[in-house]
Parts: sequence; structure tokens; C-alpha cells
Amino acid sequence: MPEGRPFIGILLILGAGLCFAALDATSKHLVQTFPVPMLVWSRYTLHMLLMVIFLAPSMRTRLIATKRPLALTVRALLLVGTTGFSFVAYSTIPLAEGTAFLFVTPLIVVILASWLLKESVTPARWIAIIAGFAGVLLIARPGGALSTQGIFFMSLAAICYAVYQIQTRQLSASEDTITMLFYTALIGTLSMSLAAPLYWHGISPDWLEALLIASLGIYGGTGHWLMTRAFRHAPASILSPFLYVQLIWATLLGWLFYDNLPDLLSMTGMLVIAASSLSIALAERLRQARVARDRDRAC
Repeated sequence: MPEGRPFIGILLILGAGLCFAALDATSKHLVQTFPVPMLVWSRYTLHMLLMVIFLAPSMRTRLIATKRPLALTVRALLLVGTTGFSFVAYSTIPLAEGTAFLFVTPLIVVILASWLLKESVTPARWIAIIAGFAGVLLIARPGGALSTQGIFFMSLAAICYAVYQIQTRQLSASEDTITMLFYTALIGTLSMSLAAPLYWHGISPDWLEALLIASLGIYGGTGHWLMTRAFRHAPASILSPFLYVQLIWATLLGWLFYDNLPDLLSMTGMLVIAASSLSIALAERLRQARVARDRDRAC
């Protein structure tokens, strides 16, 4: 249960969003020089090392204890795919628009949950889904800032992330959050290490590039840790709106480092996507609260 300190939870979730935006901004720069799989390897290897250093001494075997290693492996590979596809996409599209594109994930999750988990979808949710994809069309319109290649790879990233979230929902009841996070880092490291002969061609970064590459893992690991801590201090119903501040961070970093600002139509699309996704997230929290209240009354 949350510890009842919502202000701290909000600060932590804002910090997590900044870390994820910084991860995307740094990868956008590095992908112009280095192979995407190498950057993905760095992102997960540093993440794994941080968890081993700071958590393994206290958790020991609990860090890897699971009854469903195969499911955790598939879940991890889905997030690795999300990372790789988004890195490729960011090489050709602006940060803000690309980040907004990923925020259609909650909409895709609702569609997949109705198909895979047989969850009912209310008319209000269908309206939110349609509105969200209308926002996507505003961003991905002909003549907009997104290239066809960027749209394609960011769509793949959003689909992988949606299935990842479905699996997270299914596994969270039986698996420890930290263990799931560690398996993600471990499988990301192993899979990209095994694939190294396919992409490693002896490219040697200078000291500044090496620091930037190392920062990918620090941003990713710190962001996930901050997010995990945030949900211990406040319920998701309070924190959900602040997840979308990442769009603001992405817009600011895109403007500061790449001189990219969304035009009016793209900004409108970003707001529509955020509002649609947020309405679905809040509706789900209300539904869960209502179910819990009815269960308590029945007891």
C-alpha cells in the first residue's frame, strides 16, 4: 500500500519522467554515430550493474526468485524491442512528437485487453480511443514533422510497449516488482550481448561519447527506480496525471538541444493523446476503486 506521502510521490514521478526524456534525448544524439543495438546493450547493461551493486547485497537470491522465468523473459524482450524501435525512430523524428506517439500505448492496451483478456470496453472508452488516434493523425499527417520511417518504428515501439504492459498486469499479482525490473535489465543485457557479432564493428567512442553512452543505463535505471518508489508514496490515481509531464520535458529538451518545437497541429495532437490516455487511466482507477469498495461491502 502507498505510504501516504503524495507530494514526495509526485516529485519522484516528475524525476522519473525527466530521466526518461533525457534517455531519449541522449539516444537521439548517439544514434547518429553508433549502432542502435550497441546503445540498447549499454542502456540495459548499466541498468543491470546498478541493480546488482545496490540491491543484490540486501536481496540476494530474492532478486532473481520467480516461478515464471519464461514469462518474465518474454516481457523483458518486449521492453528491449520498445527501446530499440524507439531509438531508431528518434533518429528521424523530433523528441516531443515521438514521445507523444508512445503515449498512445494506454489506448492500445485497452484494445488488446478487450481481445486477449476479454475485458469489456465501455462506449466512453471507445470515444477516448478514437479521439487519441485522431490526435496521432494530427501529428503523423502528411507534411508534418514525422517521417514515414519514424512513424513505422514508433508504431512498433508502441505495440511492444502495450503488450509489455499487458504482461506486467498479468504478472504483477505473483511477481515482485524489483525482480521483474531486474529480469528486464538482465535479459536486455544478455540478448544484446549475444547479438554483438551482428552489430559490433570495432567502433570506439571518445571519452565524452563513452560518458553519454553510459548515461543511457543511468537514466533508464534511475527512472524506473524513481517510478517504483513514487508508487510506494502515492496511489496511481494521484500520480497518473503527472506521467504526462514527460511530454513537457521532451518538448523542452528537443527545443534546447535540437531546436525542435511542435507546430500548432502537432501540439494539438499531443494534447488530445495525453487527454485521451489520461481519461482511460483515471477511469480504470475509478473502476478498481469501485470493485474494491463493493468487495469490502460484501465481506
